[in-house]
Amino acid sequence: MSDDVNEFRQQMADVKPLAPDDTVVLPKKTHIGNVEARRAAAEKALEDDINYLSMEFVDLVEPEESVEYRRDGVQHGVYKRLKQGHYGIEASLDLHHHTLRQARQALFDFIQLCHRRGVRSAIVVHGMGRHSKPHPALLKSYVVKWLKQLEPVMAFHSAQRQHGGAGSVYVMLRKNAEQKLENRERHQKR
Repeated sequence: MSDDVNEFRQQMADVKPLAPDDTVVLPKKTHIGNVEARRAAAEKALEDDINYLSMEFVDLVEPEESVEYRRDGVQHGVYKRLKQGHYGIEASLDLHHHTLRQARQALFDFIQLCHRRGVRSAIVVHGMGRHSKPHPALLKSYVVKWLKQLEPVMAFHSAQRQHGGAGSVYVMLRKNAEQKLENRERHQKR
């Protein structure tokens, strides 16, 4: 044996082995606490989210399908002019290359901003979505659903060919409070 081994044994001669203890080594703590915290934070974020547009089930529309909607009270002639593209486009939103969540937020913000600024006629470009997955025209279908949910939206209709055809919609917005007051003052009896 080598001198190093002998020296080591001499040094360790009076060392006694430790008695076995009954401790149990637990596996590392799972991330359940983190998952629960993230879930609670997500639920809180949903409660705080003022964007009420639904990401739930949607009625699918076809890529080439013309879409239309008008609330009660919108006059036939006014709606016909919207449908024919006779109102000037005051604002536009292009949703190409947006995920559904991004499009949801962009559309909500756009409509709210237009309403605050007094925009009455806008266009939303959603695209045809012929090749979208998992269903064709998925974004278009959601845009139709969301526009119906937005309180400032009075009516919408697929655009004329020169403005994007079935890949875009004209949107008519209701007057904001300031515009209503101005209109009331202009037409009140003198």
